[in-house]
Amino acid sequence: MPMVAYIVAAFLSAVTSVATIIQPQWFELLFDEAPDDGDGSLETIVAVVVAALACVAFALLARREWRSARLARGTAPETRA
Repeated sequence: MPMVAYIVAAFLSAVTSVATIIQPQWFELLFDEAPDDGDGSLETIVAVVVAALACVAFALLARREWRSARLARGTAPETRA
């Protein structure tokens, strides 16, 4: 199940980023609302936030993969006292 969340995060990040580059007012076109008065700032914020969430998701995935590889090799993470 977590892998689906990572794929969704990557997909949403790509879609919002590309949509913002191609059409900075995509939110207004999609929802027929202009909360930012049509200047594209909302779309940029949405794209940056989704990209940041995707980065966090991928960092968590990388950490999990790294830890499982260490456990598979028999070198458990050291505990700090």
